[in-house]
Amino acid sequence: QVQLVESGGGLVQPGGSLRLSCAASGRTFTRYTMAWFRQGPGKEREFVVVISPSATIKRYADSVKGRFTASRDNAKNTAYLQMNTLKPEDTAVYFCAAKDGWPVRGEYDVWGQGTQVTVSS
Repeated sequence: QVQLVESGGGLVQPGGSLRLSCAASGRTFTRYTMAWFRQGPGKEREFVVVISPSATIKRYADSVKGRFTASRDNAKNTAYLQMNTLKPEDTAVYFCAAKDGWPVRGEYDVWGQGTQVTVSS
């Protein structure tokens, strides 16, 4: 089973950009569907994007379509979330998650510890 470590969060002004990374340990990364979720202050965790093992399928939440781009580098065992045109409502702790196989059925197998993204002037 993989282990996940997120990085790249921080404070950014509205309209700015950040790129989050999710580094996975283990040799089976290419089997895993990767996803990003977020949890804003006082809110429930919400889905952001899912990317299939081969990166051929990506599905985004409506709230981030056109602004966020998910990608993965299977040679580096890393998933990425490029976030552009950030808004204050994007402020949240962002988590990556992994699930063996595609499509995803049931809960994700592994979660990272989260990285804080704050969008504020």
